[in-house]
This record gives sequence, C-alpha cells and structure tokens, in this order.
Amino acid sequence: MPTTTSAQQGQCRRSFVSRAATLAEIAQEAGVSAPTVSKVLNGRADVAPATRERVEELLRRHGYRRRRGSAQASPLLELVFHELESAWAMEVIRGVENVVREEGLSIVLSESSGRLSPGQSWVDGVLARRPTGVLLVLSGLDRSQQEQLAGRNIPFVVMDPAGDPGQEVPAVGTTNWDGGLAATRHLLDLGHRRIGLLGGPGRMMCSRARADGYRAALDMAGIVYDPELVREGDFHHEDGRRVGLELLGLADRPTAVFAGNDLQALGLYEAARELGLRIPEDLSVVGFDDLPLARWVGPPLTTVRQPLTEMAEVAARLVIDLARGVRPGTLRVDLATRLVVRSSTAPPRRVDGPSDGL
Repeated sequence: MPTTTSAQQGQCRRSFVSRAATLAEIAQEAGVSAPTVSKVLNGRADVAPATRERVEELLRRHGYRRRRGSAQASPLLELVFHELESAWAMEVIRGVENVVREEGLSIVLSESSGRLSPGQSWVDGVLARRPTGVLLVLSGLDRSQQEQLAGRNIPFVVMDPAGDPGQEVPAVGTTNWDGGLAATRHLLDLGHRRIGLLGGPGRMMCSRARADGYRAALDMAGIVYDPELVREGDFHHEDGRRVGLELLGLADRPTAVFAGNDLQALGLYEAARELGLRIPEDLSVVGFDDLPLARWVGPPLTTVRQPLTEMAEVAARLVIDLARGVRPGTLRVDLATRLVVRSSTAPPRRVDGPSDGL
C-alpha cells in the first residue's frame, strides 16, 4: 500500500494553508471579513460599492482564480446586446437559440443601452447568476470586467466587436472590408461613378472596415475619393432618411449609394421617395446584412449578406466549448460575406462627365 512521507505531508499541509490563506490575506488587507470577500466573489449585492471595488482590486492583484468546478455553473448563457431594437438582433437571437436548445441551456437577455460595455451592475448580476458563459454582441468588456469574469471561470465571447477586442479575447465577426469592396464594385460595374456612402458610426470597427472597402474599390477603379459623398450615420432607419436627404439634396447628387446596413438603406428609400426619385431608375441602393425585410421591400434590396445567424451559432458554440475547458485552435473567427443582387441596382440613367476621374 502506498505511503506518504512526512516531507510530502508537510508539503501538502503547506499548499493547503497557502491556498486557504490567500482569501484570508485578501480579507485582512482589505480590512473586511472573509465572508465579505466571499460575497464579492459570488456577486452578492449587499456589499458597499467602495468595499467591492477594494476587494476586486486585491483579487486581481493576487491573481485569484476560482477553481474550476468549485461552484456549479447555472445552465444559462448570458446574451448582451449593444442595442436591442431591430430585426438584426432577432437574427442573432435565433442563432444562439439554435445552439442553447441542443445544449439544454436557457438565454438571459440584456441590453447595454447603447454603451460599448455594460455597467458594473450587470457584472454583479452575472457573478451572482454564475452562467455557463457570456456572449456580447457589438459590445465588450473593459479590463476590470474581463478579470472579474475570468476570476470566476465564466468564459465570454464577443460577436461583431465594436472595437478591437485584443488578441486574447475570443471573437466572431465577418469580412466587413470584403463586403464594402463587393458592394462598391457592383455599382462601379453597372457604370456608376458618383457613388455615395451612408456609413455607420465611426467608433465601430465594422463601420470603418466597410468604409475602407468602399474607398479601396474606388481607388482600384481610378476614381478620386470625394468626401462630399460620404456621411456617417448610426445604423438606424430614421438616420438613413435624414442623412439620405442630405446626400440626395446635393447639387451633383450621387447616382448610387452604399448604405452601412439594411435599415439605413430603407431610410434612404424613404428619402428618395420624398424627393421624387425612383429606385433603381434614378438611384441605385446597396445595403448590408441581408435581413429578411430586404427581400420584402419594393424594390427588393441588393445587399451584402452578413451571416448573422451562423455567426451567432459559432459564437455560442465557442463560449460553450470554453466553459468545458476546450481551447479552440484560434480565438478569432471571421465568416465570409456575400453580395446578393436584387432589384434596387441598375445602370445610371445619365453619363457622368470627365470630372469623375476617368
């Protein structure tokens, strides 16, 4: 029968004492009791904000990590949206639901009210619920929030990140630059030379990438970039109408416009109708996303298909794998976009003059 030497026993005792002392030392250094540290670890609300911040800072400084399996994760997947008010979000929810249904999980739905990272109250709720994982859409976590989730072994994945999430953060996106390039090339191939851009928010990485694709297509065609034809919007229908009226009200208006998403494209449809312009006879329009409504509007919208449901499925499976301790081969996945040509684009009615750069 195997025996344990006194040296080994002493080492075991020292390891145990060291592990047990870590939380005790944190409590002592913070000037609080060990149960208070435990409350912070478990996301309990009955801790003063200043005390919570002090304990969290010490937990980060000590590099504390809850042992995997020390607390049973709830069969929940937290799904956090930057904004939750459009058909775009419904496509994402559908993809996540496809995965969690198979895994026997449920979805907890949150919105960060337009902020690029949710607040501390959301983090406290997550720590209290102990979900299997967190999926953030067009959002992200600051360094402190990342460390709090990591310290409790709650994995998270960012889908369609608004900014650069960093190499160490798992993220699922799409080829936005390629999509912007394809949309603009399509209009160029039809003969358009004055092509407007109704872009999304400049603070979002996807908006900048689509705009860069637009500009690259113009450069490749030898067309001088004209900032007068470029506007920044906010991905909403109302803004598409407002900015669309600006673009279409120019003395030398564009004959075609690439919109940052389908909702902005529909706002542009409304602006064109108000000005008595017909689509595609007087104005060609290309969107981005390929939401179901893109097929239903009149005329059906030419758009760049962003595989939202598939992106959500990949992101959900990734966070579940991480929760199981499976390390993926890559932390960054970009799914391909594809141009879908419908009836909103056609050759321009008039021939542009020599000032167009050709």
